[in-house]
Amino acid sequence: MNILDSQREMRSAFLGGFAGQLVSGLIWLAAAALGTWLSPAAGMAALFFGSMGIFPLTQIVVRLLGRPGKVSPQNGLWALGSQVAFTVPLNFLLVGAATLYRETWFFPAAMIVVGSHYLPFLTLYGMKLFGVLAGLLVVAGAGLALYGPPIFSLGGWLTGVVLVAFAFAGRQSVLDEERVEK
Repeated sequence: MNILDSQREMRSAFLGGFAGQLVSGLIWLAAAALGTWLSPAAGMAALFFGSMGIFPLTQIVVRLLGRPGKVSPQNGLWALGSQVAFTVPLNFLLVGAATLYRETWFFPAAMIVVGSHYLPFLTLYGMKLFGVLAGLLVVAGAGLALYGPPIFSLGGWLTGVVLVAFAFAGRQSVLDEERVEK
């Protein structure tokens, strides 16, 4: 299977990352809400532990949408997706370090980690949209940390909204592609 066929299969099986980004966006919004109305610690815990549920929740949503949520054994990109997923919890060590220095850096640091984890999605899905998403989250995270107001959950709210918006943009892109192919 060549790279273009593998990417097309990934886009179709996962609807351009729709379910994963939607689930992630909702987790970020829940974490931001808890960080705003309960405590920063509750927001941090919600994002950290909620993120552990992204893959299983994504599988449920993908299958409810009638997509397989998996690719053929010949598709070598499956391994890349698994490897990319593990970069986030490992890099959360840096998020923790940044948060120890300044609590309001939690969400901006997490934005940079999650944004950079989207760069390999350019190859995984063959969609330039992920480059835009990666750049937006990294630049916004750095900007909020360095120049933003000291509002703890602001980055969580922004990221949640951006992820949900990009979920629908990716979904529409794949649906348009599939409509043209028929």
